[in-house]
Amino acid sequence: MVPGQTVAEELPALDLARPEIGPDEERLVLEVLRSGRLSLGPVLERFESDFANWLGVEDAVAVSSGTAALHLGVRALGWKPGDEVILSPFTFVASANCLLYEEVKPVFADIDPVSLNLDPAAAEAAITEATVGLLPIDIFGQPADLPAFESIAASRGLGILEDSCQALGAVDQEGRKVGSRGNVATFAFYANKQMTTGEGGMIIPTDPAMAEVLRSERNQGRATDMDWLDHDRLGFNYRMSDVTAAIGVAQVGRLDELLEGRSRVARMYMDRLSALSDGSATGLVLPAADRPPARRSWFVFPVRLPEASDRDGVIRKLGEQGIPAKAYLPSIHLFPHLAELGYREGQFPVAESVAARSLALPFHTGLTEGDIDRVASALNAALGAG
Repeated sequence: MVPGQTVAEELPALDLARPEIGPDEERLVLEVLRSGRLSLGPVLERFESDFANWLGVEDAVAVSSGTAALHLGVRALGWKPGDEVILSPFTFVASANCLLYEEVKPVFADIDPVSLNLDPAAAEAAITEATVGLLPIDIFGQPADLPAFESIAASRGLGILEDSCQALGAVDQEGRKVGSRGNVATFAFYANKQMTTGEGGMIIPTDPAMAEVLRSERNQGRATDMDWLDHDRLGFNYRMSDVTAAIGVAQVGRLDELLEGRSRVARMYMDRLSALSDGSATGLVLPAADRPPARRSWFVFPVRLPEASDRDGVIRKLGEQGIPAKAYLPSIHLFPHLAELGYREGQFPVAESVAARSLALPFHTGLTEGDIDRVASALNAALGAG
């Protein structure tokens, strides 16, 4: 290194996230483009079938985004204006917005400090006469405690909508793939997810009748046997194109490989960063270890900084070394449009503390051992300097 040259000038900047796209994706997309059938065609049906087979469910309905899947799930469960649904505030905002679309009130409850998922005991304590459902989120790919939530729901007569948009490939406490338990479940395929279609989502119906309604509602309320301009219910433009679905077909075909690639990178991180985590208030907090048969599906690699750390300063120092990092996730009950429902700072201390300290590091299957060493060294220096 020449005098005055920085590491960032010598080494290329890392990507925070990056999809893994290969020749199969390119070939299938080109086939669709050449076919002239770009929407509501056979490739969409193939993607739905392949995905359902991989997950081990009867059917899957592809839509334009994970948010669209959540919205249609709210409608499928019959949640309506004035109803209340309980969820975690430590999530992406779509988990709550999908309720607001139907004028359902999001009711937040605090999270477990280890899994970072909605705490079942806190959720049960938040139930009122207006509560109609639970919306557990598999945050960062960590499976929520669905057996506990199903027990609560059964005893209280509540519906369940699983937000598994960050958790494709995770396995729950009973050894079942997340999304395959028979509840309405949702997945997302944004570019930083375990598999991607660029944009897109999937909803898992509970029975054929629900699947038929979902397919109608994603297509402006037109049933599959109706003429092009006939519509018999309120619907939305939530279709997934065949071009998008073609990417999905290729990605599902090698999903096990993609998941293992992400696990490999996560193992390297856990190994390299373990020296910075001493279990005390001054140490870095790494993602919780799996408790077999439960298994996380790696969406991002989040760490919690020591309590005394300056997170913005750490992000800045990492950036100077060509290493992007992001504060991830906020506690969404403090967003203005949700705070106006009566939420305030201090209501959910565990979620707020985690949100204030969490940091997502570069994470994708293209990272090498050298890249991970570089991130670990820079993070160690940034924490030491703080």
